[in-house]
Amino acid sequence: MKIFVDADSCPKPARDLALRTALRRNIGIIFAANRLIPGINGSGVVMELCSTDEGAADDRIVALARPGDLALTRDVPLAARLVAANVAVLDDRGRVYTAENIRERLSLRIFMVNLAETGLKGERFPSYGRKDLKNFADSLDRILTRLTRNS
Repeated sequence: MKIFVDADSCPKPARDLALRTALRRNIGIIFAANRLIPGINGSGVVMELCSTDEGAADDRIVALARPGDLALTRDVPLAARLVAANVAVLDDRGRVYTAENIRERLSLRIFMVNLAETGLKGERFPSYGRKDLKNFADSLDRILTRLTRNS
């Protein structure tokens, strides 16, 4: 089992927590981004430096992830691709993407993008705070426990 992190958009507190958790549980963790992310190091830690082409980091995560792995991303289209490949997916606020909820999440994202393109502002998330990190930590622990039990 491995953890894949869409590191370009992952908030630093969530990135750091994922790294500490992987190191503590002795799980390999791969950060994919189109730039070097400071502080990404340790045993079993990989920094996949991807090209700056749009979607390159997403494509790399999809190419490497396998069923039984966990991916951390807030990118809903990437989450949909991973869910379709039977990879567990969690966002940085603790929401789990599943086959049951991914279509709704994609529809909502498309709607919000369309609003933005017409000049209307949709709901935006407030800054990343302690409650978000706590929700993420709890969900990360639950999903890793389930995945390691099933492997």
